Amino acid sequence: MGINKESDIAANLQIGPTDQGMVRMFIEADNIEIPLDFDPEEAEEIAEELLAAARHARAVKR
Repeated sequence: MGINKESDIAANLQIGPTDQGMVRMFIEADNIEIPLDFDPEEAEEIAEELLAAARHARAVKR
């Protein structure tokens, strides 16, 4: 599955700090749980990529 392929899969996403000083993205869908841990610097890079993608998506939508 690629970025531009739609899907009917619904998922829940939780994001927060762990007690080990990491940032966890926790994805849950169809009885599958995926914990993804990132150090704070990686999490900031991901946040920047999300913001850039949101800006681009807004531009495409117009």
